[in-house]
Formats: sequence, C-alpha cells, structure tokens
Amino acid sequence: MRRLAEESADVDVLVNNAGAYPFAPTLEQGLQTFAALVDTNVRGTFFLTQALVAGMADRGAGSVVNVTTIAGLSGVGGTAVYGASKAAVDSFTRTWAVEFGNRGVRFNAVAPGHTRTDNVVDMIGEDDFEALGARVPLARLASAREIAEAIVFLASPRASYITGVTLSVDGGFMALGV
Repeated sequence: MRRLAEESADVDVLVNNAGAYPFAPTLEQGLQTFAALVDTNVRGTFFLTQALVAGMADRGAGSVVNVTTIAGLSGVGGTAVYGASKAAVDSFTRTWAVEFGNRGVRFNAVAPGHTRTDNVVDMIGEDDFEALGARVPLARLASAREIAEAIVFLASPRASYITGVTLSVDGGFMALGV
C-alpha cells in the first residue's frame, strides 16, 4: 500500500466500486463466503482509501465516492452479509467526511437500487427481474449509466458542498419502506 500511495499522490478522485455479491439465505452462507465479502467490500475499501486519501488531504482537495447498496440501508432477503458489509462502507463514508472535511476531501456514497446488469439478470432471472422493476415507483430498473452519472456528479466540483451522504439511486424504491 505504501508504494500505491507514493505512485498515486496526485489522485483527485477515488471511486470504491469493488463488490462481491453472493445472493443466498443466511443459513447457506459459510465462513468462506463471509470472509470473501468482508475482504472485498470492507477491507478493500478501507485500505485503498487509506492509501490514497493522504495525498488528497496534503493537497487540500479530493473526492471519494463509495458504491454501496440499498441492501445496506434496508433489509433485503438473501443479502445479510453483503448488506452489512456495504452498511459498514456507508459508515466509513460518514466518518471519513468528518475526519477529512477540514482538509478539503469530500466523501459520499451512492447506493444503487436494482440495476440491469448481465450478472444480476443471470442471478435472479429475466422474469423476476422485470417483475421487480414493476414494483419500483418509477416503474423500471436503473441502467448502469444512471448509477455512473450519480457517481460522476458526487465526484465533481458541482457537488462541492456535499459530503457525508449516501445517495440512493433506486427509482424511489426506498421510499416504499420495504
């Protein structure tokens, strides 16, 4: 990590978008799955941020956007470990916003809702995926581009007075209270 920090001293924006996501009921998730999720989603985010934020703070400018999930903000069956690991990243976001705000570094998170990707469609099936979209207040699912646009906005100077927030990009799904 020291070498990464030295070679990346001039990084202005970091997007932590790694994520492992096995969809399975709690009783079917073992130690190996738990460890993989925590290693990728929590440990990876923490140590990559730690390596790069010092350079941003030294320059007095930077933006970090963590990609989390609505499963970390509410209960979603089959996502206990995944949701908890991403909720930890939401907590990092708020804590780091407080720790580094006075040094010019902003931290925000984007919590995507159900998004049309090949992996998600393969995991739950096309029919269930379309039915899920019908339950969203905007009556459709997000595209990956819509999630990316929210990330770009939060990373940009247009969001210069926004820090410590998790933005749900979910078509209103969280407003349903489910």
